[in-house]
Amino acid sequence: MKRSITINKWDNWIATIMHKYGFVLLRYSLAIIFIWFGILKPFGLSPASALVEQTVHWLPSSLFIPILGWWEVAIGIFLLFRPTVRIALLLLFLQIPGTFLPLVLLPEATFSKFPFGLTMEGQYIIKNLILIAAAIAVGGTVNSKDTEQEIH
Repeated sequence: MKRSITINKWDNWIATIMHKYGFVLLRYSLAIIFIWFGILKPFGLSPASALVEQTVHWLPSSLFIPILGWWEVAIGIFLLFRPTVRIALLLLFLQIPGTFLPLVLLPEATFSKFPFGLTMEGQYIIKNLILIAAAIAVGGTVNSKDTEQEIH
């Protein structure tokens, strides 16, 4: 019985720490991903550039890809600071539907066997579902006093 109380005590302590810092860490993680993936584009280092170029072929890639990259960097920077999270989420939700366009416009590049077999590019796109879910979770905290705790 005593062991169960100790386990419950530790479990409650861990859950409290996770609740206290989880959303902040999630927000910072999203920020890092958007800054990192975004900054690669203007410098010609993104493995996604070719897919973007094929998908948005009606715009000059030399113009569009850097703009997309800086847009993603802006999302990440706005996620870093609690007062600008709403701006980040607006930019993210304007940008994210375009990331799914290759699934429709370039199925030969995104599916190895339709509808479930994905190429690496398809997997890269589908992983955006977790980014959307994380953004929704972070967005759910913008009015909450419980999640204002920043990590120092």
